This record gives sequence, structure tokens and C-alpha cells, in this order.
Amino acid sequence: MPHLLIVDDDDAIRETLAEIGRDSGFSVALAASVKDAMIQAERQAPDLVLTDVRLPEGSGMDIFKNVAVASAEVVVMTGHGTVDNAVQALRLGATDYLVKPICMERLNEIMARILSNSGAEPAGMPFEGPGRFGKMYGSSAPMRELYRQIGRVAPTDVTVLLIGESGTGKELAAHAVHELSARRQRPFIAVNCGAISPHLIESEMFGHERGSFTGADRQHKGYFERADGGTLFLDEVTEMPLDLQVKLLRVLETGHFMRVGTNREIGCDIRIIAATNRNPEQAVQEGKLREDLYYRLNVFPLQLPPLRERGEDILFLADRFLQAQNEEAGRAKVFSANAAATLAQYEWPGNVRELKNFVRRAFIMAEGDELDADLLAPQVSPSGDLAGGQVSLPVGETLAQADRRLILATLQRCKGVKKQAAAILGISPKTLYNRLEEYAAAGYALPGEARPDGAP
Repeated sequence: MPHLLIVDDDDAIRETLAEIGRDSGFSVALAASVKDAMIQAERQAPDLVLTDVRLPEGSGMDIFKNVAVASAEVVVMTGHGTVDNAVQALRLGATDYLVKPICMERLNEIMARILSNSGAEPAGMPFEGPGRFGKMYGSSAPMRELYRQIGRVAPTDVTVLLIGESGTGKELAAHAVHELSARRQRPFIAVNCGAISPHLIESEMFGHERGSFTGADRQHKGYFERADGGTLFLDEVTEMPLDLQVKLLRVLETGHFMRVGTNREIGCDIRIIAATNRNPEQAVQEGKLREDLYYRLNVFPLQLPPLRERGEDILFLADRFLQAQNEEAGRAKVFSANAAATLAQYEWPGNVRELKNFVRRAFIMAEGDELDADLLAPQVSPSGDLAGGQVSLPVGETLAQADRRLILATLQRCKGVKKQAAAILGISPKTLYNRLEEYAAAGYALPGEARPDGAP
């Protein structure tokens, strides 16, 4: 049984994480300080360490000094969310970091990966069932076709390119490919290429040697090395810097890479699954994706259907999300007939992620046990301002132009609040910031800003 060490001075957080760890299949040790953590690590070497940054009489960074955790995966938790803390932790050898309040989905993924590496089976994770396929749910015709294609390609070792709008479940599809492959007992590591700083992405991908740059106090293994024998999922691959795309292409062709700060090549045996929410051919034309890398990734493309094309799956998923809220709160709320009809008719530009967020909001707003249409977000409810919630697209416009119209219209509707706009669009704030920088550089006026002279 893999062993989990939890280091946090908050009793409630320690007990909550301990319960999650035990339910997932870990043995658990608890520590409230660095000193306690050192003692626990000496008693039993952990496979996974969850440690807070700020601790009594020291820092969570001090955990790295203990040789007993040298072979463990260390995940740093911070309630302060500073990039400096995260970068320092990654340079010291942390495999990941979590910002409080902790995202349970990310935590469960980390624990599942450790269990997979140890040969243990994650608790309560059957692969198939009524209306489900791995972690994906739905029984519409487009989803059944997707399941069929995944079932065919998963046992092979070919590279897969997942293409779909934000919020369609590309990472869940990647998980399914991994779990049905011969690599299922090896690591599955997901990397959001659009969320890593351009200054750190090469080090994060390939690792670095001690002293290779300022602050590199110890050797750091990158994602390629940590995924050896397993699957590396490159999400938002079109957001990867072009110079790094060249190096990625070489790794895919040779199976070797070099850590930053050394000329020594390291071999790796990994399967690549890439994903993009852009049209990849359009990304090639726009210079966002190298053509040679596109052909290397596009061995077996899988198109994920948008939620608006999944018919009965919309209400099926909405009911699942509502049931999860009911179980968590001990309630028995239901959708009214009017709300169900509204959900089925809406276009869902943010797809499954947007649907989940709207169900959560309606659950919170409902005072009784019935969720009516007027509790849904304004974009969904028929009582909302439809004229302000629609974007007209002329026939013949490119996908890039359509993306720009939708993003700028959504940002304007959110009165310039970028985090809110990113949530509605179903993309990360980092991706939104990147797109807005592109639009500003091209001369387009952003909401709340004056239009430059001669701008389109």
C-alpha cells in the first residue's frame, strides 16, 4: 500500500486530506510541523508528500532536505498562491503544487497517478457502466462513436491528437486512452502547455541540472523523465513556444532529450497524447503550430463533439451534476420542466464545464427544492438579455476571426473582468490573456480601450 505524508498546521485540512487519502487507498501519516514531518518520514518513507509552504518553525521547502523523501513525489500546497512559491518549489524538486482551497479533481488525479505507479488500483473507479466510458459520461451517438475509436486506438502505441472545443473533456479522453493501454500501470502526466511560463516551460518539460540557471539549487526531473514508461498528455499544444516545438519534434523522432544545463542525452519511452481547442490546420497557417510537428502529432486524430451536438446527454449530465450537489449538501433538489427545456435548448459555448458551473450556481440560488429557469445564468435563461448574449458570424469568416468575435463579446459582457470571461468561455485565464495580447498587437480594440487609428 502506498504511503502518504500530510504536512500542514491546520487540523481540519490535515484530517480532510487524510480521509481522502485513506479512501483512495493510501496509508497516511500526519505532521503539523517540519520537525514532525522529519520524524514521520524516518519512520516510513512516503510515496507522496502533501506539504504546506508556511509551517511552524520552518518552511515546507525544508522537506526536501530529508533523504527519506528523495524518492517521493512532493506536492506543495499554498494558501497564498504566489508564483514565487510555486517556482521555488518546482526548482527544489516538487512535482506539482496546489493552491488552497484545493481543487479536489487535481488532488484525486495526483493520488491516482501514485497508485498507478505502485501497482495499486484506485478505489471506486470502474471503467465502464451505464452511460459512461472511463471518466466520460454520455450515451449519445457522437459519444458512442468516440468511445469506439478510443477503444480501437488505446491498445496501440501511436500518438493521438485530441481536437475539441474547451470544456469537451479532452483530458478525460486522454485518461481513457491511457487506462485502456498496456501503460496503465505507469504514470499518466498531464501538462497544460498554455499555463506554464515561457521562461520555465523548457525546464518543466525536460528538467534541469543543478546550477544550470539562477535558483537551480538541485537537479530537477522534467515531465518527459517522470512520464517514462507511461503517457504524457500535452494539453493546449498550440500554445507551446515555437522554439520548444522544435525540441519536442526531436524528442518524438529520436526518443531522447537533454536536461537544461547538460549535453547528455536521456532516453525515454513514453506515449504522447496531444490536445488543442484550435483548428490545428488553421493554427499551422497562423504560425502557431509547426507543420512538421502537426503531422507528427496527427497520427490518430480524435474529434470530441461539442455538448450542443450531444442531444440527450445535456440533461443526463445536468442531472448527474445536480445529484452530486444534492449528495454533498444532503438535499433533494430537481429541475423544473421549464429549466430542463431551457438547458436542452441552450447552445453551451463552454460545453460540459459551463454546464457544470451553471448547475452549481442554480443549486446555490434555489431556495426550495425546485430549480427553475430564472435561476440559471443570464446567458442560459430565456429571461436574460438575448440580444446582448448573441454574436452574429458572417458566412465565410475564419475560425480565428470567429474566436476573436466571441472572446471580445464575452469580455465586454463581463465588463472587462477577465477571470469571469475565461470561466464563461471555458478556457484558462492564461489562454485568454495570450489571445488578448495577440488581438492588441494586431490593433484590435479591447473592451474599455480606445480603438487605435486604422485598426480593423
